Amino acid sequence: MSDMIQIRSIAKRNIVFSALVGLFLLVLGIILLIALPATSYLVGIFTVSFSFVMLLISWAKYREPSFSFLLSKQAIQYQCRHGKWKIEWDNVQRVDVPSTNRGMLNQKLDMVGIKLKDYKPFLSEVSPRLMTNILMEQRPLLFHGLTNEELKSCKTGQCGAGELLEDDSYKGPDGTAYKGIQAMFANRMVKLRDRLGFDIFIASSDLDRSEAEFVALLKQCQEQVISEAVHSR
Repeated sequence: MSDMIQIRSIAKRNIVFSALVGLFLLVLGIILLIALPATSYLVGIFTVSFSFVMLLISWAKYREPSFSFLLSKQAIQYQCRHGKWKIEWDNVQRVDVPSTNRGMLNQKLDMVGIKLKDYKPFLSEVSPRLMTNILMEQRPLLFHGLTNEELKSCKTGQCGAGELLEDDSYKGPDGTAYKGIQAMFANRMVKLRDRLGFDIFIASSDLDRSEAEFVALLKQCQEQVISEAVHSR
């Protein structure tokens, strides 16, 4: 593999187009508010409101780093405006597209999963702000693996607190004790590994290709890193 492979997320695409659409709708909305009779103000207000949404989307895209993933010979590094994490290649046990069973159907999820060999080095690389954001974004994943009765309870607002909240204490296999957000994040990884088989989940919106193609790229990179390490001994 090359010294660095850069992955640009879908979120960074079409920033200029989104901004131009937002500005056009803003100007159009102002013109409508001025030109239309008072009884038709809602059309102008709706257009202006939608223009603000487009401009906010453009601003959010602009704030994201130019590249969501940096694949080097040492590690996989993910970065976003909330922070970053890094996984050394020798800490990757498995990478694949997660799937879940619904009755007789096996459904692939729109994401990539990574199973770690050891939580400790990974936990030391994740910023608390990013941990908090991931815990919030991952809530829908918690409903995979539940029984039909449990799903019905969740839909009626009767989910147990343990389904959505994590314990703020965790002890690793080596005896290392974690507290606070690190412990909650570790407990979430344990829960999702039990249900979906992976610890880290990468959304398709963070990629520049399909989930299967990204999995193939990660496997190829890991194999090459291992091969080069063997030949250098």
